[in-house]
Amino acid sequence: MGKRKKEVKQTPSLFDRARNELFSQIKHCGVLQATEDQKDVWFKDTMEYMAKRYPGVTKDQLSELNELGRRFCEPVRSHGVQSAQLAEGSS
Repeated sequence: MGKRKKEVKQTPSLFDRARNELFSQIKHCGVLQATEDQKDVWFKDTMEYMAKRYPGVTKDQLSELNELGRRFCEPVRSHGVQSAQLAEGSS
């Protein structure tokens, strides 16, 4: 019988934990259905909260979190042959 490899569990970085929490908050708070102005206010407040909750996350990382979160809120875009055909037909 072969030896079992030990599973190495890697602890998520502080940035990873902050990102995961941000995505979770986005999914649960209703910001996905908000207007752009409401999203701007929500992200401003949430980034202030994240800075306090994760003081080890740098300003550059907070900026990256903000960008990732805003992209996460964007509507899904269709890709592929069907969407290309639809786009061509609508022009």
